[in-house]
Amino acid sequence: VPRRIPPPDALGVRRELPGGFELDDDAARVDVDAVHDFIANHSYWAPGRPREVMEEFVRAAIRVVGLYHGERQVGFARAIGDSHFVYLADVYVLPEYRGRGLGVELVSEMIENGPYADTRWLLHTADAHQLYAKFGFGPPSERVMERPRRDP
Repeated sequence: VPRRIPPPDALGVRRELPGGFELDDDAARVDVDAVHDFIANHSYWAPGRPREVMEEFVRAAIRVVGLYHGERQVGFARAIGDSHFVYLADVYVLPEYRGRGLGVELVSEMIENGPYADTRWLLHTADAHQLYAKFGFGPPSERVMERPRRDP
């Protein structure tokens, strides 16, 4: 019997961090324009992603966690999946805020402190391997296969 997991807006996690930073899993608070700007214009994994796609991804996520400094969105992570399998995506902290442990806090909030802590997680990344290793991510196993997106 699958575990019943509350919808993302019912979680209500809001946690203050030192230095005026805050983590919040309220999807309504996400500054989609700011997230889209970083993902589409500064990420290596989704350059050119359309804003409407980013907005759809935020709405469809089973959980989002925003990192804020005051009211400014300075980091983000989203998860898609179900109670048996979760994919971590679009994790970032703006460059000027890196090196303060905020990425660790962001990923910890998403993975360790959320309703999916006991679920199998997967992610794709070309960097930050040491960060993800802290949460039990390791090199791909012999069972992992990927079918990349096809260009139309």
